Amino acid sequence: MRQAPTGVQLDTSPGYLLKEAASALRAAMDDVLRPLDMTVTHYACLELLAQRPGLSNSDLARGTFVTRQSMNVLLQALERDGQVTRPPEASAGKVLPTTLTPRGQTLRAQASAAVHEVERRMLSGLTDPEQADLSRLLRLMIHALKDSPREP
Repeated sequence: MRQAPTGVQLDTSPGYLLKEAASALRAAMDDVLRPLDMTVTHYACLELLAQRPGLSNSDLARGTFVTRQSMNVLLQALERDGQVTRPPEASAGKVLPTTLTPRGQTLRAQASAAVHEVERRMLSGLTDPEQADLSRLLRLMIHALKDSPREP
């Protein structure tokens, strides 16, 4: 008598499929950002600053899913390269608001166009209603995990 397999069935596991999709998306984004001498985190930082100028190091770290220390290293490099600017001293507390320079805006626009093409390719097999459903379902999953208590 054969025993039912235990564990996760990878070909149908939502978590595994999401991770596989995220990995494929990351690889495709890396491919289009590499010629711009950019990483996904670098691009995400510039995109966040374009949409929300003045974010702090901590806000940018949270928004790009990296540590504050990693973001600080990235911001120092972007500042040296003339893509962002931060005041030499905080006007209140320790927060140094970061903004894009014209160079950073230009690079962000180029990277955004490349990433948009990757996303278009990723969604090309879905109808508009299916794309809307996908967004809605992903938001529901995110909220379910963030809003529900964690099991020990």
